Amino acid sequence: MLELKQVHSYYGNIEALKGISLEIKEGEIITLIGANGAGKTTTLMSISNIVEPRQGEILFHGKPIHTLPAEEIVAMGICQVPEGRHIFPQLTVRENLDMGAFLRNDKQGIKQDIDYVYSLFPILAERSGQSGGTLSGGEQQMLAISRALMARPKLLLMDEPSMGLAPIIISQIFDIIKKINKEQNTTIFLVEQNANQALQIADRGYVIENGYITLTDNAEALRTNEAVQKAYLGI
Repeated sequence: MLELKQVHSYYGNIEALKGISLEIKEGEIITLIGANGAGKTTTLMSISNIVEPRQGEILFHGKPIHTLPAEEIVAMGICQVPEGRHIFPQLTVRENLDMGAFLRNDKQGIKQDIDYVYSLFPILAERSGQSGGTLSGGEQQMLAISRALMARPKLLLMDEPSMGLAPIIISQIFDIIKKINKEQNTTIFLVEQNANQALQIADRGYVIENGYITLTDNAEALRTNEAVQKAYLGI
């Protein structure tokens, strides 16, 4: 479904991704784990072409997307839930959701998807008319996920969805990620510092260190890998 081939991405003269290659198959949950500054967020930003790769290729269903504008990539079915939520704080919950459906014009489908995200997160239905900026951190994360789902993504990129959340909310968010994957047949690429939680729900995983992919395996094998346990699982 998605393939990165020898992708190099930079911030100014600083090389953040140093020729990474990975692939994601349709229907999978794939996780990318690594330390702060390893290149996790840059990988997602490169897929969305918010950070344009200087070398290499990114293919979606075999078609190059690394030179396309970000909005065309969204229209093709790739949507990102950014680190730090980045909801529209002055807009209501419902208006935030409408913004997620900005590229769509199927009113009945939009209504169905509003109902679906409200079924995933009933608290958002209760707070539909409330400004996004007045929500708790967990509620804002729910809104950020829901806003992305309103674009009906085929591939959902998720950047640190558990960051700053209470353990009970983290558990709920990860349950919802699994539910979205199964019920909506949405492929998910999950960047997450909570490596243990991520590997529990993922099919496969990649480890990134200093801009290089250093390890890839199925999720259970990574969870029992001694180097991964020592570096990322606190074991």
